[in-house]
Amino acid sequence: MKLLRYILILVSALLVMPVVAQNSAPTISSHLSADTIMIGDRITLTIEVEKDMMQHIVFPSFDFKTSNEEENKSKEPSIEVIHDFAPDTIPQEGRRVVLRKRYEMAVYDEGIYKLERAQVLYADKNILDTLFADHEEKFFVKTFQIDSTMTTVRDLKPQMTLKLRFAEFGGYLGIGLGVLLLLALALYLLIRHLTKQGKRIGDLFKPAPPVPAHIIAIRALEKLHAEKLWQNNKHKLYYSELSDILRTYLAGRFEVGAMEMTTDEIADALRSMEMEQKSKMDLLSVLRDADLVKFAKATPEAEENELAYNKAYYFVENTKPIEVVEEEEDAPTKNRKEEKR
Repeated sequence: MKLLRYILILVSALLVMPVVAQNSAPTISSHLSADTIMIGDRITLTIEVEKDMMQHIVFPSFDFKTSNEEENKSKEPSIEVIHDFAPDTIPQEGRRVVLRKRYEMAVYDEGIYKLERAQVLYADKNILDTLFADHEEKFFVKTFQIDSTMTTVRDLKPQMTLKLRFAEFGGYLGIGLGVLLLLALALYLLIRHLTKQGKRIGDLFKPAPPVPAHIIAIRALEKLHAEKLWQNNKHKLYYSELSDILRTYLAGRFEVGAMEMTTDEIADALRSMEMEQKSKMDLLSVLRDADLVKFAKATPEAEENELAYNKAYYFVENTKPIEVVEEEEDAPTKNRKEEKR
């Protein structure tokens, strides 16, 4: 019976030991690729963690505190992480794996540097802990030694003067000549085209003639008609714009300061103007209707609104300047007249 008991205890221990080994905490180690580097060179810090496949490890971002032992005081880190490599997974026996994390760094100050112990975050079921490596890493950064006794300070060398070669500007010269030829050809074609039309090149730079007052007024009346103001019960705005169009036309066509004049003053000015009496009466009728709507708040009927528009339109048409069209005589008739003379 005692022998059987010993056998059962041994078998139980053999079954429990792998489980305990698998659930043991991970181990962390670190090492540097070199212990001495030149200033500005690269150095690689490697952190390895051996763990169970089901355990979770989180590597921290590079934030190692450093100290310069030569100066024997803390200083701001002068280590720059050039590249942060992704972790590598290396399978081991059974359920064990090794995670390897590398940091490539560069140092720009000389001295002896010591990194604090590397650390990782470990999580497993109900466990959350920080694991540290068993030792700190140390390395030495050397710099270049300059012997000032063997160095001579020299002034800057003067600028070298080279001869100008045609190849340096020949290409630009060819492009410039090509552009000038194209401009000359375009100018020649333009002058030829204008000559066929009986014009000169100076005509292109003449300012455009002013738009006649009657054309401005007709365009404004057509725009007013398209806005349909009185149809939307905007009688005051409709008659205000209609009155302004007629006053602007009088100022441009007859050189009368109609914009600053009352309706009665415009009526006095019309007496000295040469136009049909009906045109004068139509103009005064529209202006007086506009005064009633603007100042007396009158509301004309639809027919009256259309009639006011027609009166304004035909007033402009009947009083616009008469265009004199000069018919050119044909060449044979002109030649016969000259022969008779």
